[in-house]
Amino acid sequence: MTAPLAGWTPPLAPDGRTPLAGCFVTLEPLAPHHAPPLHAANTVDDAIWDWLPYGPFPSEAAYQTWIDAKAASDDPRFFALRDTGTGAPGGVMSYLRITPEAGSIEIGHICLSPALQRTPAATEAVFLMADWAFRAGYRRFEWKCNALNLRSRRAAQRFGFSFEGVFRQHMVVKGRNRDSAWFAMTDGDWTRLRPAFATWLDPANFDAEGRQQTRLGDLTGPCRVASDPAL
Repeated sequence: MTAPLAGWTPPLAPDGRTPLAGCFVTLEPLAPHHAPPLHAANTVDDAIWDWLPYGPFPSEAAYQTWIDAKAASDDPRFFALRDTGTGAPGGVMSYLRITPEAGSIEIGHICLSPALQRTPAATEAVFLMADWAFRAGYRRFEWKCNALNLRSRRAAQRFGFSFEGVFRQHMVVKGRNRDSAWFAMTDGDWTRLRPAFATWLDPANFDAEGRQQTRLGDLTGPCRVASDPAL
């Protein structure tokens, strides 16, 4: 048997009222008023819905109905990502499978408009979600995706999540089988990953054209316990 967790108490669930603010992005608790600008941002490319269990939506009204339901949800707990540079909402993320009694919480339902993808704002949003979770007292922060979604698997590894395996026939999504690749970071991992994110997000890491000088994956790689063998 392992030793008792001295001094640890289960954390609180996300309250759904407090924004998470960074330099490049602010994560606002999802609300009905976010639907029109998010719908407009998301109609640029239907491919953003390929790996999600919902979407694309046929109309703004249909998307509004979806947003209204998700804004009222405690688990998943959704946030809208507002890009600091443009001032416009450009995507959503959520906490889900929130299990305070185990100290475990997952990030998911990541849907970013083309304008927000591959930006410092998108990376900082993941950082803010992880940082809140560990500051709140969670012990484990998870990332799961369709095992065929190599882009998501690469992102998980870039962010410093360690590969934990593939769960075969884990789900049926849009009438298709989904094997799920599992990744996670722990509070112990975060003591090394947090400085790596801080170094990457430092304005000094970007030149005048906004190009990164050091890649995040180069900073987080030494912090991972296990790498994804599919990559």
